Amino acid sequence: MTGYLLRRIPTALIVLVAASLLIFAVLRLIPGGPESALAGPDATPADLAVIRHDLGLDRGFFVQYFSWLAGVLTLDLGTSYQIGGDIGDLVSSGLTNTLVLTVTAGVFAIVLAFGLSLAATIRPNRVVNALLTGVNAVAIALPTFVVGTVLIAVFGVGVGVLPAGGTPPDGLSDDLWITAQYLLLPALTLGLPAGAMLSRFLTEALQSELAQPYAVTALATGASRSDVVLKHALRNALPSTITAFGLIVGALLGGAVLVEAIFGWPGLGMLTEEGISSRDYPLVQILILLSVSVFVLIQLAADIVHAWLDPRIRLAGSR
Repeated sequence: MTGYLLRRIPTALIVLVAASLLIFAVLRLIPGGPESALAGPDATPADLAVIRHDLGLDRGFFVQYFSWLAGVLTLDLGTSYQIGGDIGDLVSSGLTNTLVLTVTAGVFAIVLAFGLSLAATIRPNRVVNALLTGVNAVAIALPTFVVGTVLIAVFGVGVGVLPAGGTPPDGLSDDLWITAQYLLLPALTLGLPAGAMLSRFLTEALQSELAQPYAVTALATGASRSDVVLKHALRNALPSTITAFGLIVGALLGGAVLVEAIFGWPGLGMLTEEGISSRDYPLVQILILLSVSVFVLIQLAADIVHAWLDPRIRLAGSR
């Protein structure tokens, strides 16, 4: 296992370095710049030049990049141009809300995926399969903003049993019951398509395992379908499913931006949207790099779990 880690970690580091360079470069290709937003529409070219100099934007590209990268490595994230304040403080204030939302949505996606997949596999039935296929298709096809708007209209406005948006006034940890009420609708909106995608993948993996000789033989000798699925097929289907979930986490992180905007959930997604709108380069760079880093780390963890469950994976690269 140690050898597998030593082979995977350098790849993850290379991806992070390449991502940091790409993020830094792409943001500077956007027309306009932060000096225009800071100076206002009536600024003269001389005013813009002074602001660019004060911000260090008139230095060479790689000088700026390595200076920024050194700050990231030393946890000196800089200061926001537009929103104001230390970027580290801004990120930490929104990180808790985003983590709570994303983790809750991920748990919901896992529960939904396993529930639907096991129901469709253990009790195969044409009506049940058609119903589950329809639910999956609708969950994947509907845009996140449509799902969120419908949930708000039904449960937040129509029935009025859940808050339509925002966060608990006394904080997330003050009253868990109140927190759950505020969290339920955005977590459902974010987790529903992820659960549907994971359910489709797990169902196909289980069906593939049930077609293998060991499962066919077990069923032919009188073993119950539920025992074969739960004790054998599920274990063999888990490695590839875990890898797929690592990829789906990327969809959760990306979807959090829109979901937070819909429900007024003050996390990193709303902070990213505000930073992009105001061309706040330092803030947006850190937020995007943080998202990429989290995705890479989760994918690395998923690959490690996959290799731990399936020795063929970690042995294949050692030849």
